[in-house]
Amino acid sequence: MIATRKHLSRRSLLRGLGTAIALPLLDAMTPAFAAPAQAKSAPLRLAYLYVPNGIIMDDWTPATEGKTFDLPRILAALESFRDNVLVPTGLRQNNGYPLGDGPGDHARAAATFLTGVHPKKTYGADIQAGISADQVAARHIGQSTKFASLELGLEDGRLTGNCDSGYSCAYSNTISWRTPSTPLPPEVNPRAAFERLFGATPETPETRARRERYERSILDFVSESTRQLTGELGPADRRKMDQYLSAVREIERRIEMTEKDNRQIVPDMEKPDGVPAAFQDYARLMFDMMWIAFQTDLTRVSTFMLGREGSLRTYREIGIADAHHPLTHHRGNADWIEKITQINTHHVEQLAYFLGKLRATPDGDGTLLDHTAILYGSGLSDGNKHDHADLPVLVAGGGIGRGHIRYPKETPMNNLHLTLLDRAGVKIEFLGDSEGELEYL
Repeated sequence: MIATRKHLSRRSLLRGLGTAIALPLLDAMTPAFAAPAQAKSAPLRLAYLYVPNGIIMDDWTPATEGKTFDLPRILAALESFRDNVLVPTGLRQNNGYPLGDGPGDHARAAATFLTGVHPKKTYGADIQAGISADQVAARHIGQSTKFASLELGLEDGRLTGNCDSGYSCAYSNTISWRTPSTPLPPEVNPRAAFERLFGATPETPETRARRERYERSILDFVSESTRQLTGELGPADRRKMDQYLSAVREIERRIEMTEKDNRQIVPDMEKPDGVPAAFQDYARLMFDMMWIAFQTDLTRVSTFMLGREGSLRTYREIGIADAHHPLTHHRGNADWIEKITQINTHHVEQLAYFLGKLRATPDGDGTLLDHTAILYGSGLSDGNKHDHADLPVLVAGGGIGRGHIRYPKETPMNNLHLTLLDRAGVKIEFLGDSEGELEYL
C-alpha cells in the first residue's frame, strides 16, 4: 500500500436527510506521516456522576488506607476496576451547611457539589449559586467538540418553585451551572438525548411520524454516506465502523422497544417517551448515551444525575418499594439502613457497567477508560444527619491512581475539582472555596 498524506478529519460526519452522525476514532483520522505521539494522542474526557440523599458510610468507606484494601460492600461491584479507582475520604463542602439559612440541606447538597458556593436561599427568579466545575471545563475544552457539555438525568424536575424549605427547585434538580444564575437542566428523555446527539436538524412531527410508520432507523438516512465512506476505509476501520453503527442501532432499538412497551402498559401516563420502567435499564441506556458521545468526540464533558435530591424513587426491581428519601431518615432503624445500602450498591453497579463500556472501547493508544476521568459521589454523606463532611466520592479512570487516601477532615471538596481540571489541561487558580490542589492524586 502506498501511504499518502490524506486523512479523514475527526470532525467528519455521516450525513443524510435531517441527520448527521459523528464517527468514532478511526485509523484513517491519523495523518500518514504523523509522529508517533501525535498519532496516538487522544483527548481527555470528564464525567461527573451524582447520586442523591447520601450513602451509608460504614459500607462505603474502606477500612484501611493505601493501595491494597478490601472493597467495602457498596463498592464491591468495582472489584475488576480496582486499579482504576481511587477513594478519597475527608472531603467536605462547607457551603452545604446552613450558615445561618436554616433547613434546606438537600438543595444545598446538589447546588454545592460542583460549585463549592453557598446558594442564595430563594425560590424566586433571583437564584444564585456558582459556576460548576463541569462548565469551567466546558469553557476551556468544549470548544473543540459539537457540544461543549452534555447534561443527563434520570428524574424530571422543574427549575422553578419551592422544593426544599425555601430553596428553589433549581438547586435540587441540577448540579450544572453555566453561570451563578444559570442552571442547566439535565435531559431525562432518552429519545430527546439521542436525537440531540445525532439529528443535524430537529425532526418535524411529519418527518418523525413517517420514519416511525416505516420503522426506519436513523442509520437508514445516512446509508449512502456510510456506503461511500466504508468503501474508502481499510479492514480495521471497517470493523470499527460496523461495531460503532451496531451500537448506535442497539441504543435506538432499546428506545423504540421502551416507547412501545410504555404505550401498551401505561398509555395514559404522562411521562417522557422512551423512559424504561426499571431503573437499571433506564440508567444503562443513558450511560450508553454518554459513552457514545465520548466515543465520537461529540463532547468531552458530561454530568449525569442518577437521581435528584430528595428523590422519592422506589426500587421495586431489587425488592424495595419504599421511597428513597424517607428511608435515608432511618434514625438507626436497621431494616431501613439495609434498604438504603442495597440502593447505594445498586447505583454503584450501574457505574461498573459504564466503566466496563469505556474499558471495552479502543481509543487512541488505549481505551476510553484510559482517557476519561470520572467523579462519582453525593453531596451528603450521612443522609439521616444531612452531613456535608467526609463526602462519599470516588474517582475512576486512567492515570488516576488507585487505593484509599484519607485527607484531613476540613479539606475542601473543590480541591479535588481543581485537581481534576488541572489534569484535563484546564489551568485555573481557584474554584469556589478551593484552597489548592490535592496531593497524591
